[in-house]
Amino acid sequence: MRTPQAVMVYGAGGHTGGFVVDELVRRGLTPVLAGRGAERLAGVASRHPRLEVRVVGVDDAARSRAALDGVAVVVNCAGPFLDTAEPLASAAVAAGAHYLDVTAEQPAVQHLYERLDAPARAAGVAVVPAMAFYGGLADLLVTAVLDGERGADSVEVAVGLDHWWPTAGTRVTGERNTATRLVVRGGRLVPLADPAPTGRWAFPAPLGEQPVVELPFSEVVTVTRHLAVGELTSYLSSAPLAELRDDRTPPPPGDGARSPQRFVVDVAVRRGGTTHRTAVAGQDIYAVSAPILAEGVVRLLDGRVRGAGALAPAEAFDAADVLADLEAHPAGLTTARPEAQPAALAADPLPGR
Repeated sequence: MRTPQAVMVYGAGGHTGGFVVDELVRRGLTPVLAGRGAERLAGVASRHPRLEVRVVGVDDAARSRAALDGVAVVVNCAGPFLDTAEPLASAAVAAGAHYLDVTAEQPAVQHLYERLDAPARAAGVAVVPAMAFYGGLADLLVTAVLDGERGADSVEVAVGLDHWWPTAGTRVTGERNTATRLVVRGGRLVPLADPAPTGRWAFPAPLGEQPVVELPFSEVVTVTRHLAVGELTSYLSSAPLAELRDDRTPPPPGDGARSPQRFVVDVAVRRGGTTHRTAVAGQDIYAVSAPILAEGVVRLLDGRVRGAGALAPAEAFDAADVLADLEAHPAGLTTARPEAQPAALAADPLPGR
């Protein structure tokens, strides 16, 4: 796909940003490389020497707005998103550009929904945070399972990783994001219990049964943006969380190489007396965010977006269509085969078990 409309990748010099640039180029687009410092952009610019580079911070609204001249879509890969999402998305809306990001931070998504929905609608653009592994993928899966229904009695999201080699950005974001995590109980967003409940989950291959801890990310906010859910619980496998919290754990490989990390995202959706379960598996949570984002970018450019405003990924785009294209992607997702019923095991009590 070729278009004269520019796509700016902010944070292009970061680990995820580099994957996003490579993916957009693979699809025939010509992204603009942007970020807070020329040094950080040097590596990706050397791989793509013909691409334009724009160095701009997010602390000066006028300069940020000016840097978006000629840009149709802004893709923000520069966390912590509590610091970058609102100023960059506001600049995008002021410039008449769409906005996407990769945030896993619940408060960052909430702020964009609360503060930019009306301005984005007035400007005729879409603001879609969390169009990535965390936030967006579970939202797409849950919405596809519901197949046009607008609500569920309960949703469980289980994310399984065999390892977690965190980027520097992930570590900085974790230090910055001290907000209380939210889950859904009785149809309302409420604080996660402290200490967080633990248990076990029988993931499809290649992970199998794993200890898990209740740990919600931005999928809680994206799903409840457009679906009425009575209960929403998110789990993460415990072993990679320990790696994330260990300062000795190395970062993932650089220079555009995918890590060998394997993941499964498993969702169980109960509506009435029936529980439907679906799962996808893949490699490298950072790398897979690139094709997820790219699906959003191409749909924004060719008009396959459901209106304007601050939207959840599956509110903005056809969930089943996006997932089908991701499965067709050479480095995307594969359908995992879960059991017929959700499989959280009450070794320790889990909500609803």
